[in-house]
Parts: sequence; structure tokens; C-alpha cells
Amino acid sequence: MIEIPSEIDGKSFDLYKLEQKLKPIGYAIGGNWDYEKGYFDYKIDNEEGYQFLRVPFTAIDGQLDERGCTVRLGRPFLLSHLYEDGLDDHAQSAVFSGSFNQFSEPVEKDAHVSDQYLNQGKSLVKELEAVLLSP
Repeated sequence: MIEIPSEIDGKSFDLYKLEQKLKPIGYAIGGNWDYEKGYFDYKIDNEEGYQFLRVPFTAIDGQLDERGCTVRLGRPFLLSHLYEDGLDDHAQSAVFSGSFNQFSEPVEKDAHVSDQYLNQGKSLVKELEAVLLSP
């Protein structure tokens, strides 16, 4: 994990309005959220594992599943998950088995992030700042 300092760190937004701004530029709410915190994820690449720019957020007024929830953004970070080669090779054999194989644990949850992805992550953070902080 590599944190990327940003001007969005600590800023508050209505969650619904935030989603409306981030979805069109490629962000989705990650699967590991609860009623108080979550992440917006931007999938950078999946060629050598999975590389994401992740933007954490915490509910400060309401819960994430409630209308009108306000969230505070945290510091964006790059995350790289490295998966074992060949695990999904047999996932095509049946729809049922594929639904389980795709959720295998990463071999390395905090794998090395190359300079290429670091540079791309910094560019994505600049784009986030432009989208979220401009009037």
C-alpha cells in the first residue's frame, strides 16, 4: 500500500452526490464496506494481479445505507493484490465453480507497486482533486 497525499483528504461530501461525480470517471464502491466506512475503488490494471487506487471514506452523519449520509474522505492509496497463477484457468469448466474460484485469497495482499502504477495513481488523484474540489 502506498498513500498518495491529496487535498481531498479530510473533505466531507454527501455520499449520493459523491457517487454521482465518481462513477462517470470509473470509480465504484468497493465490496468491503460496512455501515460506517467504505472505499471508492478505481481499477488501474489486472494484468499482474490487481492494482487499485482506493479512496477511503467514513460516515460522519448517518449510515452509508441511509439517504442523506455525509462522508469524510481519507487519504487515497494504491493497493496491489497478487494472485496465484492458474487458479482461474479451470473456472470456465462450470458456472458454479467459477463463482467460487474468482474469490480466491491473494498470494500477496500488499504486493509491490511499480513506478508505472505509482505515476498513474498520482495522475488519478490530481483528476479526483479537479473533479471534487472545483466549484
